[in-house]
Amino acid sequence: MSASSNEKSTGQRHVIRNRVSFLELKVPAYASVLGILVILLLWELVCRMGIMPPLFLPAPTAILSAGWDMLTSGELHENLWASLYRILVGYAIGAVCGIVVGLLLGFSKWADAIVSPIVYSIYPIPKIALLPLIILWLGIGETPKFTMIALGVFFPVVINTFSGVKNVDPIWIKAAVTFGSSHFNVIRKVILPGALPMIFAGLKLAAGTSLLLLVSAEMIAAQQGVGSMILHYGNLMITTKLMVGVVVLSLLGLLFNRGLQWLENKLLPWK
Repeated sequence: MSASSNEKSTGQRHVIRNRVSFLELKVPAYASVLGILVILLLWELVCRMGIMPPLFLPAPTAILSAGWDMLTSGELHENLWASLYRILVGYAIGAVCGIVVGLLLGFSKWADAIVSPIVYSIYPIPKIALLPLIILWLGIGETPKFTMIALGVFFPVVINTFSGVKNVDPIWIKAAVTFGSSHFNVIRKVILPGALPMIFAGLKLAAGTSLLLLVSAEMIAAQQGVGSMILHYGNLMITTKLMVGVVVLSLLGLLFNRGLQWLENKLLPWK
């Protein structure tokens, strides 16, 4: 082999090594917090310099002060607990039903043929458009809100669960059957672990949808809740307290995402 060929091969290996090291680069834990702090600092500066009127964009310090007042008065507690109760119940119902139906569709060709067209035809419908009909069917109360959130969670979870089951490598299933595993053990030890990454992807996607539907339902048909609080202070043009509700929603979204990520790491240590 010529010297030029050796130099070219060495150069290619060096480029590949650099790319791999870049992909394996560890980001420090404080990087995420640093990004948020930079945004908050720029936001505060924009407000302090008078570039944006406080009515349209209150400063983070003003929002923090308003949030403390609402916390000490008990107003924030009442609205937050009402929203948490609704979203946890609705999310749990939608997630459990979505996983069960998704597994059924993945295991049964008959269920896939009958139910899949129904799922894919209803999925694109904006769920908030069904709220008046749901209220007509179920009345005014907590049940319509649970139903709205559960519907929003159900469809992403069932579709991702179904895709996860279908994408399990058939070689794994054949190997398990060859070694004498029962049908139940194949499902429990091969198919479910193989489908879990897609299931968690659906659960994370559904978390954002559930928050969106929660706020929409509370703005239309609720006296308490973060969504109702945001609408109330928006009508009064008290933007500091309105932004408190927005910040609470963003923190809820972050909390759900971190919680699901923690659970995924526990159930999928190999990932």
